[in-house]
Amino acid sequence: MAGGVVPVDASPIGNGFVGKITLSVIITCIVAASSGLLFGYDLGISGGVTTMVPFLEKFFPDILRKVAGTEVNMYCVYDSQVLTLFTSSLYLAGLVSSLAASRVTAAWGRRNTILIGGVTFLIGGALNGGAENIGMLILGRVLLGFGVGFTNQAAPLYLSEIAPPKWRGAFNTGFQFFLGVGALIAGCINFATAKHTWGWRVSLGLAVVPASVMTIGALLITDTPSSLVERGKIEQARKALRKARGSSIDVEPELEELIKWSQIAKSMKQEPFKTIFERQYRPHLVMAIAIPFFQQMTGINIVAFYAPNIFQSVGLGHDAALLSAIILGAVNLVSLLVSTAIVDRFGRRFLFVTGGICMLVCQIAVSILLAVVTGVHGTKDMSNGSAIVVLVLLCCYTAGFGWSWGPLTWLIPSEIFPLKIRTTGQSIAVGVQFIIIFILSQTFLSMLCHFKFASFVFYAGWIIVMTIFVIFFVPETKGIPLESMYTIWGKHWFWRRYVKDVEQENLP
Repeated sequence: MAGGVVPVDASPIGNGFVGKITLSVIITCIVAASSGLLFGYDLGISGGVTTMVPFLEKFFPDILRKVAGTEVNMYCVYDSQVLTLFTSSLYLAGLVSSLAASRVTAAWGRRNTILIGGVTFLIGGALNGGAENIGMLILGRVLLGFGVGFTNQAAPLYLSEIAPPKWRGAFNTGFQFFLGVGALIAGCINFATAKHTWGWRVSLGLAVVPASVMTIGALLITDTPSSLVERGKIEQARKALRKARGSSIDVEPELEELIKWSQIAKSMKQEPFKTIFERQYRPHLVMAIAIPFFQQMTGINIVAFYAPNIFQSVGLGHDAALLSAIILGAVNLVSLLVSTAIVDRFGRRFLFVTGGICMLVCQIAVSILLAVVTGVHGTKDMSNGSAIVVLVLLCCYTAGFGWSWGPLTWLIPSEIFPLKIRTTGQSIAVGVQFIIIFILSQTFLSMLCHFKFASFVFYAGWIIVMTIFVIFFVPETKGIPLESMYTIWGKHWFWRRYVKDVEQENLP
């Protein structure tokens, strides 16, 4: 799998090494990116399962009684704190595990952390499929959260460290691509199982399949050279480099560079969580917090969680609601392919801004349509034609997200951090994401009930804020080697004040 493969690109990169795509790099990146299947499958499965009558009968009968009410406010049908806890408990657990994963990833390596996440997710999926009460259901979700926390921490790092700098963006978007595949597969499974009394068990229990695929795949790949050097496994790092770069390439200069940066990083005795708060790393810390925060404030995961609930509420019916969720998943997948094709050509900032504009227009249009058609209180019936227009607008919104904030939220944090705080920075980014997902998923159905159509205006406002943030504060990272990434801050109009002397801060 290693040897003399034909390079797709062999142009010199910023550090003087040759960056090219080999078969080994492709295979290992596919395996690592498949970690996204876990997160994607869960995002896609949860919303569909919570509309299945047998599932609601067993765990949430109050919602069925509310649906049967004579006059129903369409925004409030699924407003249940216990139901949202079923969804959001995973993300609270993911927060805890992502913070612990920083040390695990540094001590045990990226690959082993992915393995831990896969096994934990597998156990959680099995528990959910066999759940007999709310306790088992929530425990299963918590274990799923631990698994997702570990894989979301390790996989983007793995991809950024193993991929050639010129194509790092395309390879890293593979994580979000598999996330989209997982969500689409989940939607199809929900559609197929919805009419069966045991359908919810199949939908939840099949989470063991992506977990098994990823875990088995992780057993077959090596860790990244950076991680192996960081843990003192020089000979294994040399072998990993030869497999990644091809047998015809002299890997010794690159290996020596990795060893040098690793030694400098280890000479810094300060705790990484303290180091990242130093003034010189202020730009990195801001990005680690702001990028995942803004991604969630686009409202995308709320749409993913509750798409079937939303479409059923606006009048599409149960089957059509599940089918609509599948359509959204397919649109997301296509837009991710677009992002993969152009992210290393047009750059990150271009995708952020165009995606933000597209999402903004669609959110405002949806809110206006809902206000006009269903009334201020949401008690008027919506025609199928209007519901289809909502679906089209949300498809356009999903496409805008799919080529911008979807993949780039995983890419940017994984590529901007120097080695000594890389796992810590990624841990903070993933942790912030889980905090916001937990809060939003726990409150969205209640917010939808009280804010009604204005819920979409709320997210539109945040999209304006994040697009302005990107324009003024996010530097372009296209094609820059990880070890040269420090240069972007010294050249930025705002962040250079935190980097006193760029040349002196050439540290890993």
